[in-house]
Amino acid sequence: MAESLFGVHGAALEVRGQRMGVLASNIANASTPNFKARDIDFKAALGAVEQQGAGGVADALKYRVPTQPSMDGNTVELATEQTAFAENAVQYQTTLSFLNGRIGQITRALKGE
Repeated sequence: MAESLFGVHGAALEVRGQRMGVLASNIANASTPNFKARDIDFKAALGAVEQQGAGGVADALKYRVPTQPSMDGNTVELATEQTAFAENAVQYQTTLSFLNGRIGQITRALKGE
C-alpha cells in the first residue's frame, strides 16, 4: 500500500540514508591506516531495496578505487567523500520534501479539504 502512495521515493529515502552513513564512516576514518573507502551504487541499491527490502543494499556496497592511494593503505580521499556526502544530503532532503508533500496531500484528502 505504501509503495502505491509513495512510489519509488520511500525506497530512495532508505538507500540515501544508508549511503549517508557509509560516506560519514569514510570521512570519519580518513586518517585510519588501511581503511578502505566504500560507497553504495545508488541505482543497484534502489533496485535491490524495491525487490528485497532494506537488506538488499548490502549487495550494492562497493569499495571505492582511489585516484591517489596513500602510503598507509587508506583509500579515503577527503574531498571526494565530502562532495559525495553533500550531494547525497541534498538528494536526501529533496526526496524527504517530496514525501512530506505527498503526506500533506493524503492528509488533506482524508480530512476532505
